[in-house]
Amino acid sequence: MSFRHQEILDIARREGKVTVEDLAERFDVTAQTIRRDLGELAEAGRLERVHGGAILRSTIANIGYEDRRDLNGLAKGAIAAACARAIPENASLFLNIGTSTEAVARALLTHPGLLVVTNNMNVANILVENPKCEIILTGGSLRRSDGGLVGALTMRTIEQFKVDFAVIGCSALDEDGDLLDFDTQEVGVSQTIIAQARRTFLVADHTKFERSAPVRIASLREVERFYTDRPVSPRLAELCRGWSTAVEVAGD
Repeated sequence: MSFRHQEILDIARREGKVTVEDLAERFDVTAQTIRRDLGELAEAGRLERVHGGAILRSTIANIGYEDRRDLNGLAKGAIAAACARAIPENASLFLNIGTSTEAVARALLTHPGLLVVTNNMNVANILVENPKCEIILTGGSLRRSDGGLVGALTMRTIEQFKVDFAVIGCSALDEDGDLLDFDTQEVGVSQTIIAQARRTFLVADHTKFERSAPVRIASLREVERFYTDRPVSPRLAELCRGWSTAVEVAGD
């Protein structure tokens, strides 16, 4: 793999999508050269070609935790800040597995009086820095790749609580408004979290619109607020209006 190919992949991981025009300008090469690069990366299974550029390839397996953590970090921070503003002091909430929910945990470090139930060890480690936050880890089978806790024990623990808010992430979001993920055990936990919360917020950046995953968590119909960083498609916006699901674009 050439140096330019690796750089293109790094940009795609950070931004979710690359365009021929932008890459040609960045590398000071012709558009034809970039199209050839993207074609070679697509043939190698590293990217998926779309009109005008390429996106990270959609597969039945999620991309690695380190790549997900670094992908679109500024947008995740803005989304998290917007979501945290809607969480009052002295509230109880679930935070599930995901780099977006970890960003929300960081945005809650100055909130007093919180009770946070989580199946994400990274969330727990972040919130340790908030001395006015009570943290409950669910237990369950440890997923070493990202510090997530999943399985029947996790779900049984969550069922013991009824909290004010669930803040959840997902791996993909399709045009029908379905939240999707890769791990059936994680999906079961997320569904239990939604059932045990009075209000559910989704945090997901625009790269989730460009990906696919095989397992359905729920519909945006079941979500009160969806925090993202770019406007959704007109069709999805219309569906959300019909479901009374508020879509908040961070920075708008």
